Amino acid sequence: MEIVLSQDPVLACEVDPTAYGSMTPSMAATYLRSSHVTTRSFADTLRAMYPHDDLVERLIRFYVIIGAGVNERSLARRFRNWMSDRSHPTYREDLFRVAFALRLTEAQLDYLLGLATSYCIQYRDGRELVLAWFLRNGYGYQEALEFHASLPSYAPQEMAVTGMHTHVTREIQTELVGIRTLDELHEYYLLNMHNFGSQHLRSYFYFERYLAQLVKPTPSVMANESAYSIERVMQEYLSMRVPSTRRRDGLTLAQRFIKSGWPNATTIKDVRNHVIDVPRKLLLLLYVVTENCGILDDGQHLDEYMTLENRVEDHWWTLNAILNDCGMAAIDPRNAFDWLVLYAIAADTDEPMSERMEQVIGALFDGEA
Repeated sequence: MEIVLSQDPVLACEVDPTAYGSMTPSMAATYLRSSHVTTRSFADTLRAMYPHDDLVERLIRFYVIIGAGVNERSLARRFRNWMSDRSHPTYREDLFRVAFALRLTEAQLDYLLGLATSYCIQYRDGRELVLAWFLRNGYGYQEALEFHASLPSYAPQEMAVTGMHTHVTREIQTELVGIRTLDELHEYYLLNMHNFGSQHLRSYFYFERYLAQLVKPTPSVMANESAYSIERVMQEYLSMRVPSTRRRDGLTLAQRFIKSGWPNATTIKDVRNHVIDVPRKLLLLLYVVTENCGILDDGQHLDEYMTLENRVEDHWWTLNAILNDCGMAAIDPRNAFDWLVLYAIAADTDEPMSERMEQVIGALFDGEA
């Protein structure tokens, strides 16, 4: 499933007045505080995909049938919380179950996963590959589980070895389209077990190149200077004046969305050691701080000669191409952090993107640190 860009850049500029740099950081912080920018609602999205009154009841019946709930009362409470936006599913298996229960399409499942967990279907994960194929071809959830249980286990490949093509996920996704029968799926699974794993190797490609520029930011003439520690990288480049306290009481909706999942030194070390996947927020933050230098060499030197409108549009498509490449959800101006990223890339050529972002965050959390 190709990830469709959420909006045309011209439309984004109409929705988002910051796209052409019309707001000062203080104005942008006020705009965020006033809740003009809100996150995409899981409940509204799911209702649009399944516009029927029996949505909650259907989910309850499905979970009872597959034995995935303690009792109907607790299930009802959980699903009503989802549909009132008091909470939303963060466990990927729940989203697969929702898709099977409501008979959603593979494309709708892909979108829900990206919305709720930042990562879309991971076709390099043997279990998700099987579930996606069964959903696409009209089979049931339990049938998919039984088929997957009949397959041999594999040792996850979570590191890109020398010479390994890191577009494996996209290749598997493309090849899966041509598989028509259970026998073909079984054979394909066995042939590709050596490539399977849960982590997104392509996102590490970008992460490692962005991070390398921050760990060793000095020019070649000063190559003998010691590399920065992760703690120093975090302090100097990535903290962005976001309060380090865990307190959430009294925070506005926009403040909570900006602060939620903000990376720290432990996050970066865990990603570097492949303990966890690359968080989408961290990848976007690294893009802003490095201004995407070192990823695509051709054309970068022309940036200073482009108009502001063309530069914003260029970053828009580049960002979405990178997110698509990593299997992540596309940029959405209705999301508070994504809106802030767009504001940062609309910076004047003399103003670093990271400085523009930090000024807004500082104004947004003024007095909260």
